[in-house]
Parts: sequence; C-alpha cells; structure tokens
Amino acid sequence: MIQCGGLQKSTDALLAGGFESMSNIPHYLMSSRSGIALGNTQLIDGVIHDGLWDIYNNQHMGMCAEKCSKDYGISREEQDAYAIESYTRAQKAIKSGIFADEIEKVEVPQRRGTPIVIDTDEEPSSAKLEKFSSLRPAFTKDNGTVTAANSSSLNDGAAAMVLMSEESALELGLQPLARVLGYGDAAQDPIDFTTSPSLAVPIAARNAGIEVSDIDYHEINEAFSVVALANMKIMDLDADKVNIFGGAVALGHPIGMSGARIIGNLYNVLKRSDASIGCASICNGGGGASAIVIERIS
Repeated sequence: MIQCGGLQKSTDALLAGGFESMSNIPHYLMSSRSGIALGNTQLIDGVIHDGLWDIYNNQHMGMCAEKCSKDYGISREEQDAYAIESYTRAQKAIKSGIFADEIEKVEVPQRRGTPIVIDTDEEPSSAKLEKFSSLRPAFTKDNGTVTAANSSSLNDGAAAMVLMSEESALELGLQPLARVLGYGDAAQDPIDFTTSPSLAVPIAARNAGIEVSDIDYHEINEAFSVVALANMKIMDLDADKVNIFGGAVALGHPIGMSGARIIGNLYNVLKRSDASIGCASICNGGGGASAIVIERIS
C-alpha cells in the first residue's frame, strides 16, 4: 500500500496491484533435482507450501484460525452463519450489478466458435449454502470449527489501480476517485496473525488523523470467517458496516491480488453508500497486517 505523497519527487504515478492463479500452482517434486532413490517419493502442494503454511510453527494456517476461534470463543455455528452471510451479500451484489464497475471482462478463445466471455465472478453462485453445516472440520478432527466452506476459497484473479500525486492528477485533468489519508502496519506472534488487522487499523486511523469510530465502512479480508468475526469483536465494529458486498469467503482470496481488490471494493462501497471514509485491512501469514484509510472524493 503506497501513499503517493510519500514518494520521491521523481515519481508522480504508479500502477499498483497483483495477480494470482491458484488453479495453476503446481505440485513440487522436491527430490527430483538430486535424484530419487528406490521407492516412493512425495508430491508437495505448491499452494500450501508457498501460500498457506505457517513456517514459524510448521503448520497449516488453518490451525491458526482454529486457535483464534478458541481464543475469542467463536463457535462453528457463528463461522458458518458468517460464511453464509458473505455468500448471500456477494450474490445480492452480483444480481444488482454492483460489481460491474470493478470487473473487466475477459474473453477466453475457443477452438471453434466465439470466445467465452467472463464478466461475472463465478465463485459466489457455486456454493450450496444448505450443506455448510454438514461439512467436516478441515484442520482439527475433534471439535474443529474451521471448514472449507467458512474459509476463503482458492481462486484466480488480478487487480490493479493507479496511484498518483494530486499535482499530477490536476495537471493531466484527471478526476481522482479517492485520496489516501493514512496507512499502517502491525505484527505480532505469527500464530496470531488472524487478529493483526485489529492492531493495524488503529495505526492507520491515527496516521490519518481520525478515530476508528470515524470510519464509515470497513473491508477486512476474509482469509477465514473467524478472521472477520474476531477483528470485528476486538474493534467493536458494526457487522452491517463490514464487507457489505461479501468478502473473500465468497469472492475468493487469490493471495497476490487481494490487497488491491479490497481497496477497489472499498471505494465501490463508499460510492454506492454515499459515504466518505473507509478502511481496508488484510492479515498476512507472518503475523502481520496492513491497513489503509481512504476518503472518497465526490
């Protein structure tokens, strides 16, 4: 997250964003370079190895989510209900055309005939909400609360945005959508990365010269349902002001894309709600989190 006002004078505009194709991440054959002896060997899932593994505690990040649920007394039922609400909000937003301003259609060439046009997020419509409660825990067999359904799904995606100094925007006759008021980073024990947004948001608010209570809407990246629930609980946030068009549980969490996506979505929320100030926050698997406060320019 970059504030153009803090850049060197030689830099007036930046294209910031990221992409991830989780469906194309391969499995690794770690022993292939040095040679495989007689017998079987193991394939390593690249998604887990490079994206979803807590290297500090040598466990899947889902185990950190399980710890979070215990630490803050968040039940399986609460997580399932939150996940269903995330999907419901996303489905409603798609039906209402709310994401149309955010999505650039992609044409997929076919061997024969016209290309297939993808202009709608496919994940939210694929869920069978009535089956969420029947799924087995994904990480802890006994009394586990985190499931595939109440966690973010694996997806492909890309997002980008232009950040520009006010002087350059005015010089080029451009109308900015929003201004960056402040941003902040925070970190704690890697096993507790799930609640790090609750540390980063107050820092971002302080750097913006406002109180957390001054923020109209929040986007908190839903790595797991318990992440949003715990951070809302810690910061005493109104659930009706958080991820109002659904979050990563429903829309997916392509790791390299999510930071830019939630900022773009946050602007859309502010615009549709005729609100002014919003905060986007996202945790990372090293124990940290980043947050950014933006103000919509009418």
